[in-house]
Amino acid sequence: MADPDSVVLKQILSELRDVNKEKRRTAVMKLGMMGGEEAVTNLIMLVRNHNEDLIVRGRAALMLGRLGDTRAVEPLIEALDAPGFQTPLHALESLGRLGDPRAVEPLQRMLTNHHDKFREAARVALARLGVPVEVVSAPDHETPASQTAPSAARDTGRRSEAQTEATPSNEVLRLDGTADSVADTLPGR
Repeated sequence: MADPDSVVLKQILSELRDVNKEKRRTAVMKLGMMGGEEAVTNLIMLVRNHNEDLIVRGRAALMLGRLGDTRAVEPLIEALDAPGFQTPLHALESLGRLGDPRAVEPLQRMLTNHHDKFREAARVALARLGVPVEVVSAPDHETPASQTAPSAARDTGRRSEAQTEATPSNEVLRLDGTADSVADTLPGR
C-alpha cells in the first residue's frame, strides 16, 4: 500500500488537472502547504503556464515564496510580466521572501511600475534583500527620487517599515507614524 503522502499528492495533482478552476485554485494551495520536490516542480509549471487561470498562477507564485526554494526565482521573475494583478504581486512578494540576488534588478525595475501596489511590494522585497531603496513616485509624476526610504522617513518624522516592524507590542503606532506607549493612550492617564 502507498504511504498517505503519496496518495494525497496524487489526489492533489489530479485536482490540478481538473477542468473546474475552483478545484485547481484550491489544489494549488494544498500543494503549497504540502511542500516537497513535487510541489515545487508543479508550482513552477503552473506559474509559467500562460494558459492557466490567473488566480491559479497567482496562488502558485505565492506558494513558491512560502516554500523557499530558489529554483523558483527565474519563473517568478518571468511572472512579474504576467497579466492581471495577483500573479505579479505574489511574484514580487515571493522574490522578497526567497532573498536571491538575481531578483534585485527586476525588482528595481518594478519600482517605476504604474501600479502603486506593485511599487510598494517591490520596495518591501528589495528591503528584505538589504538593497537601499529610493523613494520613487509614479512614472507620470515629477517628484525627484533623491531620498532613501529610511532618510525620507526620518525627515518627515515618520518611521520606515523596518522601524515600524520593530515597534514593541506595548506601543501604539499612530497614523502619523509616531509611536506611544499603550499606557499613554489609555483614558485617565
